[in-house]
This record gives sequence, C-alpha cells and structure tokens, in this order.
Amino acid sequence: MNHPLHVTSEIGELRTVLLHRPGREVENLTPEYLERLLFDDIPYLPAIRKEHDYFAQTLRNRGIEVVYLETLAAEALKSAEIREQFVEDILTESKANVTSAFYHLKEYLLSLTNEQLVEKVMSGIRKSEIREEKKNHLYEMMEEHYPFYLDPMPNLYFTRDPAAVIGNGISINRMRRRARRRESLFMDYIIRYHPRFTSHQIPVWFERDFRFSMEGGDQLVLNRHVLAVGVSERTTAQAIEQLALNLFAGQEDIRKVLAVEIPKSRAFMHLDTVFTMVDRNKFTVHPEILGPQGEMRIYILEPEEEKETVKISERNNLIETLKEVLGLEEVVLIPCGGGDFIASAREQWNDGSNILAIAPGVVVTYDRNYVSNQLLREHGVEVIEVPSSELARGRGGPRCMSMPLIRDDI
Repeated sequence: MNHPLHVTSEIGELRTVLLHRPGREVENLTPEYLERLLFDDIPYLPAIRKEHDYFAQTLRNRGIEVVYLETLAAEALKSAEIREQFVEDILTESKANVTSAFYHLKEYLLSLTNEQLVEKVMSGIRKSEIREEKKNHLYEMMEEHYPFYLDPMPNLYFTRDPAAVIGNGISINRMRRRARRRESLFMDYIIRYHPRFTSHQIPVWFERDFRFSMEGGDQLVLNRHVLAVGVSERTTAQAIEQLALNLFAGQEDIRKVLAVEIPKSRAFMHLDTVFTMVDRNKFTVHPEILGPQGEMRIYILEPEEEKETVKISERNNLIETLKEVLGLEEVVLIPCGGGDFIASAREQWNDGSNILAIAPGVVVTYDRNYVSNQLLREHGVEVIEVPSSELARGRGGPRCMSMPLIRDDI
C-alpha cells in the first residue's frame, strides 16, 4: 500500500488533495462580526459552492483525487469514545465550557450523526438552536447579545493553513488567530483515527498545542532537501526554529529550512500570498516584498552536531539564495501584475501570487488575475483558470484552498 502522505516539492505532479466545500458557516457571517471571523465581506453560499465545485472538478479533470475535510473528519469519529472526546475538545477550545450551556451543547452534538455533527461544528451553533436555560450568573446574562454558542469557521475552505504535509509526515499547526485555532483539530483527529492514515506511522513535525503560531500558507516544500517558511503576520520565528529542530531530528531528507521574512500585514498574510513556486526554476513574486536590488532578509537553518541547536546563517538576496539552496543556475521571478504598481497591488490582493502548481509548469489560478496569468503564459507556464468572484472574498487563492496529501517526486 502506498504511503497516504508524500510531498517532497511544491511542483511534483499532484495525486491527492484535501479540500473543504464551503458550507453554512459562510452564511453565519454578519457585518458586525466580520473582523472577529477574519473576513472582509460575506460570500453568497450558492455561488461560492458553484465556484468551489468548478475548482474541484478542474483538479479531477487532471486525474487528481479530491478528498474532503468534512468527509474524512466524519469518518474518523468511528467510536462513541472518539466522538465524545472530539465534542469535548471542540467545546473546550470554543470556550463553551465556561457556561452552563456546555452539557446541553454536548448532548445536542452527540445526538447527531457523524456527518451532521461535523457540519454543525463547522457552521457554528446559534443560541436560538439550543433551548434556553435559566441563567444564574452575571456573565451569562450579559452575553445574551452575542448570537453564537459556537462561532462558525468560515475560513475552513482554506485547507492549506491548519496542517501541511512535509515529506511523509505532517505539521499540525497552531493557528495565530483565535477565530481559526480550532481548525487544526480536524486534521489532528483525522491523522490519529481515520483508517486511511492509521495503517502507517505518520510523524508529526509540529504539534498544534505549541506555544508559538505557524500556518501552512507560510510552509513551502521547495524540494526534497529544502523547506521555506515565511516569518509573517501568522508564523513566528520561534515556531520555525522548533519545526526545523523536529525535522532535523526525525528525518534525513530536509537539511535546510529557509526562514523568509515578509511584511506583517493582512495584505501579505502568508508567504504564499507573495511568493509561490510554479516550475523547477520559476517563481511568482509580489514585487513589494523585494528591495531595489532584490534584497530581503532570509535565514538558513541547518542541523548542528549538538542536539536542540541549529546553525543559522543570513542571506539578503532572494534569487541568489534560491540558486544556492536549490542548485540552480538560473532563477526566474515572475512579478504579480507584471510589476505595474496598480495591477500588482490589485492582483496580489486578489491572490495573483497564490498559485497552485499541479505539475511542473502547470498551475491553477483565479481568472480575475488576467495580467499575472498572461505573464505566466509568456514564461511558458500552462495556466488553468477558475472562476473566483465569491471565493476571493475570503482572501485566499487556489494554493490556500488546497492541502496536497500526495505528490510525485521530481
């Protein structure tokens, strides 16, 4: 039997990918709580599902197996004990265990089928769905204006961030923002209990209960020996160093971890919103992360003989660093928006740099980023466009929406 997880590059032919079809969680967004739930707008559910289905079918048309987070999560809850523990973990992490509603919520969730349970946890539970109990404490009385017992998880269709496959193992991430922190719990249960994965011993390179945050949008497997991780708004230097230590101790392939510093802003949320790999020596880049001579701060972490320490050296040029660590004679940076100040800012906001490579030189992009897409074609890249009017409202592109489980080696 083939290993259920295998990713040794960003561009190896994609074989299996994990998606989440947007659900009722996006309909539980309201203007008042957009900021809390990390959205700028409210997608229209029938339209966003239609676009997401088109994206999934585009991948299937290329022979890629598509599996869904919600399906695997439901299948992982294969015993009463696992179901109960999952519900308790979700309620505890949702802070629903601090009110008298905890037991009623637990009873309600456990009365559902596995599929209904997972869907309800993802979509959120409104207070109107559970019978009102007599409130005995001041904090319970004062919380009545907030509509949810469990917040919805509208960011779930960005499956890239909660976990990332590295080699034959996985990083189960601690999400930076509280609105997203529960998301990695699904992958934690899937890896531990789903029969697809329990038949193999899968190393976990990073645990979701680590003190410092890291997200999958910052994790790029450049080749079998090199991992790049963005130091960003969502991923900390401490987390990157711990991941590097775990990788160096637990496997032999990856011997270099690049820590790439990017501006800490919502527009540049993760490394893959400003930099992605599309072919063996071709990368998309948002020009604003580079200085006038292409300079930026990059740190190379390598194993030391002494355990629990890493050797760290600094670089300041992206092209030269990529040549060095990947053994390339030439590196081509393809600027988002063609380098035009207005087009690059607009298309980067609409995830023009957030591109999913499904094979060397073959990528899936949003159709709206026509300047960047044309430039990719001019550089010999095959571009497959998908509609994006509603999907883009969540601030994430095709790479954000996909978690590769298996890729061919290159």
